[in-house]
Amino acid sequence: MLDFDPSAQIQALRSTFADIQAVVDVDALRADIERLSEEAGAPNLWDDTENAQKVTSALSHRQAELKRVTDVAQRLDDLEVLVELANELEDLDSVEEATRELADLEGVIGQLEVQTLLDGEYDDRSAVVTIRSGAGGDDATDFAEMLLRMYLRWAERHKYPVKVMDTSYAEGAGIKSATFEIDAPYAFGTLSVEAGTHRLARISPFGSADKRQTSFAAVEVIPVMEEAVEVDIPEGDIRVDVFRSSGPGGQSVNTTDSAVRITHLPSGIVVSMQNEKSQIQNRAAAMRVLQTRLLLLKREEEAAKKKELAGTITASWGDQMRSYFLYGQQLVKDLRTGYEVGNPATVFDGDLDGFIAAGIRWRKRPTDD
Repeated sequence: MLDFDPSAQIQALRSTFADIQAVVDVDALRADIERLSEEAGAPNLWDDTENAQKVTSALSHRQAELKRVTDVAQRLDDLEVLVELANELEDLDSVEEATRELADLEGVIGQLEVQTLLDGEYDDRSAVVTIRSGAGGDDATDFAEMLLRMYLRWAERHKYPVKVMDTSYAEGAGIKSATFEIDAPYAFGTLSVEAGTHRLARISPFGSADKRQTSFAAVEVIPVMEEAVEVDIPEGDIRVDVFRSSGPGGQSVNTTDSAVRITHLPSGIVVSMQNEKSQIQNRAAAMRVLQTRLLLLKREEEAAKKKELAGTITASWGDQMRSYFLYGQQLVKDLRTGYEVGNPATVFDGDLDGFIAAGIRWRKRPTDD
């Protein structure tokens, strides 16, 4: 007779899931979906393209959020039926299936629980991520491309839509920078803990000497703003350069000079866009990102001033938030949370959820700990 009784684990998952449902407020979510569905069904919706995109995007995000919650509820019910069936039939295959499903649900519910900690003003928004190579020559530009692939693979694992907005290729290996958008609920809140300086230590594949090389890349994460009405950018404060889009090795992608680079002269912020079809579209996309960066810069300055006036010193994300060791000990370690993984290959293949969850919990810890 089988002695398979995971009822305690299932009950613990149900208890955690009940707390998640209370925070998510499923009834309010359904009401939002009903309202947005009515707006999306209006015959004149696309008369205003910008508003239509906002409505359809919001509807898609709410529906995805509801589906995640309802899917877990159904899977918990199905798991209990599977456990009962396995015991009645004394079926070892069903026991193995139920054990795998229990472990998977623990991971999914753990991720949902972390998401409930994302209560910042913009945490529920989609995200625009920019990766820039730093010190380290070819190793740094190669590292930046490794990070780009890592985040794109992470998004692919979660089935999140991704749009690469701009890529600047290096003359040698890798990329100088890349900007991409992840269009998913809570993408900004989730990925915001990835912002900072990443450090790679390895035996360089580009040098003749068998020496360790340390290189750096910076990751910036900003929310996709529906509108940036708080930031007014005078035309005299920006310089707009138009150039031809290019791929690896400088090969031409477009036959027209449709790529746009906007420099905000007072702050020195530079935004490039080249993946839209026209110069007008690239300029509009670049302006949206510039407005968001300036809005966040303004708020960061205000927050820093408040901290200075209050005289408090708190932990900072700072530089070198994560180190990747690809020589000797194979290790990826987050320097803020202490979370580490001994298999860098899986991390570079997009297995980031452990680092992200640890980062979110670290950010939400009591300040007096």
